[in-house]
Amino acid sequence: MMTLWDLLLPNRRARRPALTPPAPARPRKKVVAPRAGAMQARYDRMTEDMLAAYGVRVRKWRTSMSGIAWEIRYRDGTVRRLIEAPRPRGPMSAAVFLHEIGHHAIGFTTYKPRCLEEYHAWRFAIDQMQRLELNITEGVRRRMRLSLKYAVDKARRRGLREVPAELHEYARPGG
Repeated sequence: MMTLWDLLLPNRRARRPALTPPAPARPRKKVVAPRAGAMQARYDRMTEDMLAAYGVRVRKWRTSMSGIAWEIRYRDGTVRRLIEAPRPRGPMSAAVFLHEIGHHAIGFTTYKPRCLEEYHAWRFAIDQMQRLELNITEGVRRRMRLSLKYAVDKARRRGLREVPAELHEYARPGG
């Protein structure tokens, strides 16, 4: 079968060298991410430490700045703690990752209503970022505010009558 290259280079087949066995594979150098450095090393260390400390497994590293945390309880009493979150590479992805870890750290049945659980998961994330001296940007704080406003509004739509005291600043007036 002729290809476009055969038309462009008619003598291509004639010039092709005889097949030779491939050269032995050289050990590859470790591919370093473009943002590798001291800060990325801190994010990587924090990620490993948090996953190990709370017994969480990452089901999927997300490319978006969203996440989910859940646990599976088996009949024999085994509990699997899982998250999907972005891999921490900057302040926002670290905050979302820590927020999802926060759900496991505080426990899924500790706080009711659900919007209060969201508040404590965000507090966990911000507290851990402060403890680890990670940069907490205005974007991270804005994301937390918008997320909590959304959680409170959703709870109200679903029939929440009394907003917990911790969430008053996120409750829209007249809602």
